Amino acid sequence: MIKYFLRRLLQAIPTFFGVTILSFLIMLSAPGDPVAMITFSPNPSPEAIASQRRQLGLDKPPLLQYLYWLIGNDWTQIDIDGDGEGDKRGERRGFLRGDLGQSIQHERPVMEVILRRVPATLRLGVSALVVGYSIGVTLGVLAAVFHRTWIDQIIRVISVIGNAVPNFWLGLLLIIIFGVQLDLLPISGMRNITQRGPQSLGDALRHMILPVSVLSLNTIAFISRFTRTQILEVLQQDYVRTAYAKGLHTKVIWFRHALRNGLLPVATFLGPSIGTLLAGAVIIEQVFQWPGMGKLIIDAVFIRNYPLVMGSVVIASVMYITGVMLSDIMYVILDPRIRLE
Repeated sequence: MIKYFLRRLLQAIPTFFGVTILSFLIMLSAPGDPVAMITFSPNPSPEAIASQRRQLGLDKPPLLQYLYWLIGNDWTQIDIDGDGEGDKRGERRGFLRGDLGQSIQHERPVMEVILRRVPATLRLGVSALVVGYSIGVTLGVLAAVFHRTWIDQIIRVISVIGNAVPNFWLGLLLIIIFGVQLDLLPISGMRNITQRGPQSLGDALRHMILPVSVLSLNTIAFISRFTRTQILEVLQQDYVRTAYAKGLHTKVIWFRHALRNGLLPVATFLGPSIGTLLAGAVIIEQVFQWPGMGKLIIDAVFIRNYPLVMGSVVIASVMYITGVMLSDIMYVILDPRIRLE
């Protein structure tokens, strides 16, 4: 187990740096200039723009910029107010030494800005995981139990619709119906801004209903179909036929044999689901103005906040790779027959 974990960890290292390199090149290829975004003067001189580009390191070749982000540099002087003098001085240590840089927009370390948004994203993501797996497994079991009946057909249609409907479109539709026309649920944010003091549980739940429903839909659709397939496959195994031949009660066969073994592969998708939900949260948080990492990334992309974009990519990559590795370990723990070599 330990050797396998270490080997997977070593394999994840080039994957991680490959993601950062690709993200860095895509970011540099995007149209727009971050200097123009942070220049307060309406008509900045070419000399001032060139000076700020030099201070931000944007005058360097892309490979050199990436190396500076990776290992640090000693020329970081960011002229925020356009007076020709650096406002932020000092050596940036680089990612390999624990420094993700300084957010141009927030004028604070990138890690500090991200950590302020992580709890909101975790609240949304964990809730969507719990709802998605709970409803998905339940629907999958029902579809398998009532195989080839109208219940099975309805659940299969729901799963197809859940995979086909775009999240952002469904989010806007729910906002119009439940937030605007019926005025039942809040349409944005994660709390009532008119209330002072700690947020009540009821207010928190009301703000989470719409975004969690939209974000968990794809999980419900996938898990229900996968659960149905796995349980139907388990029911064809010899030991299940033997259990029926021995005269065991149907509930015992379903819950002790079929369901328990059929859900083993389903549990292993929990890790990759973390990365998938984070990717979905980028759009959903923007639609519902949820103040999490997803909205932070979108805002950073629009204003060309390169350090914040790269910092967000790093955090998201680490979360996804960690989730995949945990899935492999979870599979071994849940199924002792599996041996990792």
